[in-house]
Amino acid sequence: MEADLKQKLADDLKQAIRGGDKVRRSVIRLVMAAAKNAEIARQAPLDDTALLGIIAKEIRQRKESIEAFRLGKRDDLVAQEEAELAILQGYLPEQMTREEIIAEARQVIEEVGAEGLGDKGRVMPRLITQLKGRADGREINAVVTELLGS
Repeated sequence: MEADLKQKLADDLKQAIRGGDKVRRSVIRLVMAAAKNAEIARQAPLDDTALLGIIAKEIRQRKESIEAFRLGKRDDLVAQEEAELAILQGYLPEQMTREEIIAEARQVIEEVGAEGLGDKGRVMPRLITQLKGRADGREINAVVTELLGS
């Protein structure tokens, strides 16, 4: 069985400190701090799924920053954010293709008996939980809207 994500982060942090990898060190520390804050807020330890959610949130923030810095012609900051983004993406499981998301969405739609856009509220929570860390929430939303709208 593979080591849990929290342990992998701790091991990678030690390696980054020993190897003098400042970017990796700061990114991992940031994720671990966010995880610690989430544990304090929820008053319970985080499982890998919740930790993946934190990492996915950090990835979203990096992507938004990259867009903003590109518009502001700050190539130095774009490069820094892209380096951090690459490190974060290394902790996510392999991302699903649109076809795989569609297949999973159809299955959930069938299970809950959803028939139109009004049933989206019954489909989304289950699908988001099922695909956490493996697919972007916006992509899942687009697929479900498309399937229920047709």
